[in-house]
Amino acid sequence: MIITMSSDGVAQRAYRFRFYPTPQQEDLLRRTIGCCRLVYNKALAARTEAWTTRHERMGFAETSRQLTLWKNTEELSFLNDVSSVALQQSVRHLQAAFSNFFNQRGDYPEFKKKSHGGSASFMRTAFTWNGHDLKLAKMGEPLNIKWSRTLPRSAKPSSVTVTLDAAGRWHVSILVEEHVKPLPKAGTQVGIDMGLTDFAITSNGEKTANPRFRKQDAQRLRKAQRNLARKRKGSNNHRRAMLKVARIQARIADRRKDFLHKLSTRIVRENQTVVIEDLAVKNMSRRCKPKPDPANPDLYLPNGQTAKRALNRGITDAGWRMLRTMLAYKCEWYGRQLVVIDRWYPSSQICSTCGKNTGRKPLNVRAWTCPACHTTHDRDVNAAKKHPRRRACGERLRRPTQTPRCIVAVRSVVGETENPFREERNPTASAVGRTSSREECCREPG
Repeated sequence: MIITMSSDGVAQRAYRFRFYPTPQQEDLLRRTIGCCRLVYNKALAARTEAWTTRHERMGFAETSRQLTLWKNTEELSFLNDVSSVALQQSVRHLQAAFSNFFNQRGDYPEFKKKSHGGSASFMRTAFTWNGHDLKLAKMGEPLNIKWSRTLPRSAKPSSVTVTLDAAGRWHVSILVEEHVKPLPKAGTQVGIDMGLTDFAITSNGEKTANPRFRKQDAQRLRKAQRNLARKRKGSNNHRRAMLKVARIQARIADRRKDFLHKLSTRIVRENQTVVIEDLAVKNMSRRCKPKPDPANPDLYLPNGQTAKRALNRGITDAGWRMLRTMLAYKCEWYGRQLVVIDRWYPSSQICSTCGKNTGRKPLNVRAWTCPACHTTHDRDVNAAKKHPRRRACGERLRRPTQTPRCIVAVRSVVGETENPFREERNPTASAVGRTSSREECCREPG
């Protein structure tokens, strides 16, 4: 995955590998990860308390001074047994989390849990690399890494991150600088509409079936979760049952990620421009609001949550957002263009042949006939066909909240958007005029 990319094509790319530590290495790594988690949580608690009690903000410098004081106390003297660089990086990660929060790119930082695994980051001064062996600070021998692929020739890692996931697997992520060569330009563009019956439907009529990885392992997962519920918390049996559940969930996540990587790579290689819809997955999988009983304020009426639970499970299992994230950095990697159409655009309501808006349709309507041109459409294929034409118009519609309805994300991290088709708008132009010109532009030639 590309982290950052300069204008000359040099990118920072992270290579992730599985490794198998010795008992001595595992003991040191577990203590390092535990100390990093402790420092992160104590720093978060200190910054939260400073704001809630004294209405003061603690910055990175003051938090670093607190770390030095903690290491000098007798109670936390064990922090000196692990790499100081890894502890300092935990403070930097907390500072980055607060920066994302203040810039409205994330929620307020949360405390880290031991059951979720953990990670520790090492900068150049905390590891040695001789081209084929990686040795971390305070380790006598290199890590036993399973090299599933080779690093770029003459690669010089700038940082190394060791991760222990909830399934008990160890991974190392090596960040290197690499010159990325874009692919030859392709003369095609494709629109993608995402769904649950078919995961991805392209504007050329190709449909990719939804593999439903969670459903494939649902029986095994339910059995493991029921077994976990019977164990006493804190016991060894409970810990082993948790590990079994985590391994099943990791298998589901790995298969989903492999499927999305293969699909996104094929889409990016075959098309110069990729147009997708901006889906609010969090809102779509939200619980139904409670429905109070007007006759009895203490009781509630059925609100349909039982029926929606299966839909929410299918939405979260599909991985729509992960596909968009992969398309974003791969388009930048290969020199492609990613266009994101706003979620409020009625692609399923507008005929891709004549441009007539036929109104809203329930989800059970999978095919419909346009009353104007009498063309029969597949619901998802019609929506996918509308995306490239919408992009070609470069239109910028507005909702009553003054939020742009057409969001174009080109060579940017997901979440940061810009519109290369931006043009000065006529403030006196009527909404009716813009709508009619839009339908004319999106209409099929001839």
